[in-house]
Amino acid sequence: MNAAVLGPGGVGGLLAGLLARAGHRVTCLAGDGTASALRSGGITVNSRQFGDFATHVAGDTELREPVDLCVVAVKATAFDAALERVPPAALGGGLVVPLLNGVDHMAALRERYRPEQVAAGTITVESTRVAPGLIEHGSPFTKVSLASATAPRERLEAAARALGGAGVETQVLDDEAGVLWTKMAFLAPMALLTTRHRLPVGGVRTAHREEMLALLAETAAVASACGARVDADGVAAMYDGFPARTKSSMLRDAEAGRPLELDAIGGALLRGARAHGIAVPVAERLVAEIGARPGA
Repeated sequence: MNAAVLGPGGVGGLLAGLLARAGHRVTCLAGDGTASALRSGGITVNSRQFGDFATHVAGDTELREPVDLCVVAVKATAFDAALERVPPAALGGGLVVPLLNGVDHMAALRERYRPEQVAAGTITVESTRVAPGLIEHGSPFTKVSLASATAPRERLEAAARALGGAGVETQVLDDEAGVLWTKMAFLAPMALLTTRHRLPVGGVRTAHREEMLALLAETAAVASACGARVDADGVAAMYDGFPARTKSSMLRDAEAGRPLELDAIGGALLRGARAHGIAVPVAERLVAEIGARPGA
């Protein structure tokens, strides 16, 4: 497969490295400095799950030839600008698989590319870019779910075979809304609570447990109204099983002074609640409090 990865950070860099190691041709799309570093040094992955390895990838600032698969792995805050690196004419008939937080990006992708080229994707992983081309993969799992209301299923299955052959546990599901909102139900409470209180998950689940359970219930209600089957008690049990020092990506961004994906995560949750007439007072308060901080 000829693949492109837009945004070779923690997630994109890991997938680019795995696909290249499996023998696929991979082009990473990024800024000048990162693209140059990847061309000269490739990608090095240090992984609990896959071991440590280095592999060659191509690096460029823009897609210049058609690909079979384009993985979009940028932050939501960089999404609009990053898409300029993938002109529709250059993409050809390739399948576009975004692995962004939130749900609103799907409409934007279908406006820019043909709907039959766009699939929803979610990934469960902990992976960090330490430097251009250097990826630290800390979780003992890498799981991707794919679904699409517009792309043919065989296109998704071809992408799943490529990812699966590279070592990524990949499933193709029938319900796009369910895939996106199931992740939101898990992600939004952790992101909002850890960022608001500047605590890892261990501190949230002890010092702010009542608030956590209330927010989980609100998020599960919105997700269920949007088409996902969510067990709030099950999500709470997952939080209880996490290492106490686990941090959300939004908290890490806040600590580093980077822009927050507050609208993509918290904003999307509030918009979903309004669309279905669901009261979410805890979510509204947390989004407002985080948004009031400088840099949010």
